[in-house]
Amino acid sequence: MKTRWEHLFHGEFADRRRILSGLTLEQVTARPSAQSHSIYDELWHAALWQTIMVSRDEELYERTWQAGLRYPERPPADLAEWNALVEDFQAGLERALAWTTAPERLNAEVNPGETMADILRGLAVHNAYHLGKIVALRQAMDAWPA
Repeated sequence: MKTRWEHLFHGEFADRRRILSGLTLEQVTARPSAQSHSIYDELWHAALWQTIMVSRDEELYERTWQAGLRYPERPPADLAEWNALVEDFQAGLERALAWTTAPERLNAEVNPGETMADILRGLAVHNAYHLGKIVALRQAMDAWPA
């Protein structure tokens, strides 16, 4: 049976592996409209934020997020780069869940008035939002269901 944290991160939506699988380089770099990001952009953004939050990496936060680098500066060079990003994102989910294995870790105050549990709840919502955008992009390209 899933824990409440596994449920929160794996959600009541399509499996993340399914959302991110079966895509070509052309599909992950396509922008269905001038206003949209690509699938690669959406996952790169989510993976970066996830790494910052789960690793509590202030240096990475300052070097990227605070500097305005919230989406990639270029598309992936090849499908291997996309696949590496998918693996990094999936591994980050496991690192996030590792925080949930001990109440003292969850209840640790990581920012004034904010616990790691608060951070993880926000991260789960952020990931769900961007994965939903990826599904919508796939739908716009007739690449859904996976």
